[in-house]
Formats: sequence, C-alpha cells, structure tokens
Amino acid sequence: MLYGMIDIGSNTVRMAIYLIEGTHVEMLMKKKHTVGLAAYLKDGVMQQQGIDKTVEILTEFKSFLMNFNITHVVAFTTAALRNAKNSKAAVGEIERRTGLPIRVITGDEEATYDFIGATHGLTAEGGLLIDIGGASTEIVVYRGREIQEKVSLPIGSLAFYTKYVAEILPTAEECQAMREEARATLAAAEGFEDVKEGAIAGIGGTFKGACALYNALFHESADNVKMEAAKLSEIIRRFTFEHTMTEETTVMLMRTVPERMHTVIPGLIIAEVLASRFHSQSITYSDSGVREGYIYAEVLGR
Repeated sequence: MLYGMIDIGSNTVRMAIYLIEGTHVEMLMKKKHTVGLAAYLKDGVMQQQGIDKTVEILTEFKSFLMNFNITHVVAFTTAALRNAKNSKAAVGEIERRTGLPIRVITGDEEATYDFIGATHGLTAEGGLLIDIGGASTEIVVYRGREIQEKVSLPIGSLAFYTKYVAEILPTAEECQAMREEARATLAAAEGFEDVKEGAIAGIGGTFKGACALYNALFHESADNVKMEAAKLSEIIRRFTFEHTMTEETTVMLMRTVPERMHTVIPGLIIAEVLASRFHSQSITYSDSGVREGYIYAEVLGR
C-alpha cells in the first residue's frame, strides 16, 4: 500500500510517501517546507501566523495526496506544537481547517521512534542515539538492542537561534551562552550521569547539515557520513560572526546548508556539548529516524 506521513517539526514540515509491501518499506519521495515553526512561539504561545502557515502547507500536502488517491495518511507533530501553552487549541484549529487528524507525540514517544527507525538496519547491539531538532533534542542510550535511558531535552537549533542570535551567524559570546544553557539542561537530565560512549549515531536535519558542511570544510567525499567530534569546535569557530567570511566559506555555507545557515551552528553547539559530556570521539549520521520508526512500530507492529 501507499502510505503518506506528514511530520510537523519545529524547523521543517515534511511529507514522505512510502510503499509498504509486507515487511518491506521503501520511501518513494518526500517534500518539505522550511517553516521554522518554533520561531512562532512567543512567550510559549504559538502565534496565529504559525498556525496559518502550517494550515497552508498541510492543505497543499493533502491536495497532493488526494490527487494520487493515497488514503493511508498519518500526521504528527513534535516539540514546537507539543510544548506550546495553547497546544490543544492550535492543533484543534489546524485539524478543523485541514480535515487532517494530527497526533501530538510526546518527547518519550519521539525518542522511542527515533531509536526504532535509526537502529532498524544496524547490527550494533548498543550505543548512543541523538536527534537534535528545532525545539527539542532526544537522547537514547541502548544496550542489547533495548533502550536503557531516554530523554527529550527542551533545547534545539532553531530555539537557540531565536533566543540567542541577533544576526545570521552567532557571535562568540552568543555561542558561549548557548553552550552554558545546553550544559545546564543536560546536567539536569537524570539517568545519564555515568554514560560514556565513543560513538554517536546522529539523526535529523542538524546532523545532516553538519555532515555536509563537515565534508566540504575538511575535504571529505560528499557521501561521507562520519565526523570526528573534536572537529565540531573548528566548524563553529569558522562560522561565527567575528571570523571573517571569505568568498570560499560563504559559497560553502550557501551550497551545503542553504536552508539551515542560521540554525546549523546553534545545532552544532548542542552536538559539541553532548559529545564532550559523553566522551564521544565520532558521530555517524543516519538518514532514518522518527518517521521510519513510527511505521515500524505503529503500522507494521515491529
């Protein structure tokens, strides 16, 4: 069957079309809009502009699905709408105006789906999985292919950019303020005090963009998905406000992360703090995550 999945994230709104035949899952196509929904949160309240933008995009996606008679559809939302003080009212309005039921998944569910999706095809029995989103960061520690600890932290790339950064690229002072909040938030998370893991599996847009920027900056092949954690600080330093941007580095930034130029460094600061805290030497980007995890868990029951 054809299965449509809409993920209303804090930074992007995505629709993916999957072909599901028995236990075989194939993503046929995906469409996305970079909305920056978390930026529409003012004093914790989702503004009408954010609701209207979401309705506009979902209406477009629904029209596409109807054109191809795709009736198996699920829409879910994560941190930006989940954490809004007016979450119930905002989601209700979007549902009424689009005719699409929307599931608000909890931070715990998001971490679980991340784990199922990212580890489905891996042979590793244990590890550390991190998803840095626009408004939240999910961390999962697993052993024997079972979750040992998981948490959803209220920090994200777009939320940090909106809160701390005045221009497109952050200053060194703004970077330090983001580091301090990331460290304090992580320190308050229970169950991770003794976690040390040499390798991180990173999923989501922050790690995808970071990997593209890493490959360009350090002259790796375009299909490389592994980063040395120690080099994150050099990427951050090269793209701070005080560092003079050459034509070469400007082209690099625009070519690799055109839609994430403003959020990639705040996201990398979170990654840097996590890698340091967990004594990690490497980060490997995985292209599967919460959407695939939802299919395996909720559609296929695996």
